[in-house]
Amino acid sequence: MSHPRAGLMALPEVAAGTASAARLYEAFIQAEAPRSQHATASSGAPDVSVCIANWNCRDLLRDCLESLHQEAQGLQLEIIVVDNGSCDGAAEMVAQEFPHVILVRNSSNLGFARANNQAARRARGRYLFFLNNDTVVPPETLNCLVDYADDHPEVGMVGPRLRDARGRLQVSYRPRPTVAAMLHRTTLLRCTRLLRGTYLRFRRDFDADTTRRVDVLMGAAMLLPRQIFFGCGGWDEDFTFGGEDLDLCDRVSRQHPIVYHPQAEIIHYGRVSSRQHSGYASTHIAIGFLRYLRKSGASRPALLLYKTIVMLDAPVHLMGKTVQFLWRSAWGRKDKAAKTLSVMRGLGHFLAKGLVAFWKA
Repeated sequence: MSHPRAGLMALPEVAAGTASAARLYEAFIQAEAPRSQHATASSGAPDVSVCIANWNCRDLLRDCLESLHQEAQGLQLEIIVVDNGSCDGAAEMVAQEFPHVILVRNSSNLGFARANNQAARRARGRYLFFLNNDTVVPPETLNCLVDYADDHPEVGMVGPRLRDARGRLQVSYRPRPTVAAMLHRTTLLRCTRLLRGTYLRFRRDFDADTTRRVDVLMGAAMLLPRQIFFGCGGWDEDFTFGGEDLDLCDRVSRQHPIVYHPQAEIIHYGRVSSRQHSGYASTHIAIGFLRYLRKSGASRPALLLYKTIVMLDAPVHLMGKTVQFLWRSAWGRKDKAAKTLSVMRGLGHFLAKGLVAFWKA
């Protein structure tokens, strides 16, 4: 096993075109298959290619990479970071402190899905592990996931249990979201208690301690055999930030089980990047959920209703958060007030600059 910091590989990347992921990978898989079969048979091929998309999260990315030592994970790893034009020195940090990592530098933010596809095209491992940059991977976690996947070759995707930095459980999987469940998240409908039963079934179907088949894994950590990933078409690049994990799970699950495996655990800080870039995130997450609902078969009237209620809800939500911000500030709760302010900025950006794109989506 090579030393974890041996050999710099920094690769430039040209922005992908506007072709859909399905067309992109239909051509790519034909060229990839002979090479991937040879690499899998080779003793020098990595067990897992860890694929990380990053945008302006230098310090969290450093912690994530520090946790991914081959010796601690019990596997031969290949780590690929695709940096989406960060301006905080993240790419330079990777090149200087982690020279064993394959670094792909984009000149601008190409989105989460496209960056992950770029990483997958570089990958040589028999498994692809898509990992958020705001995570820490404890020792033997990847070994645990790979052992399960090796023992269950029929499984198309496996994901770990997620905990936050304080050790509290996070929801690690969900049922497939519906228009009704998504609408209940809005302030307008939540106050009326309409669709409450649908939303509670969506939220409460979570057994943290049992390995089980699920509909959707949270996109923070997903392990897939490379053949299944490329066979389903990869990440859909029409998604920019939000909803792409729902879509990928939906396509994989049509032919293979998706499994939640809590014997493997990962620390996931969660929403850090979204809070740092609330304007960008708020609009693209809303568009991403809308795009997923359309792809999953929602009717035109249901989508029109969804768009209308989300649009009407945004100013109501903003007013509520403004009151919350003032109250928290008055009582000296600075950390919580800062989180509320981030939400306010995101809602303001969505109302001022994101509504047109939302309605066109």
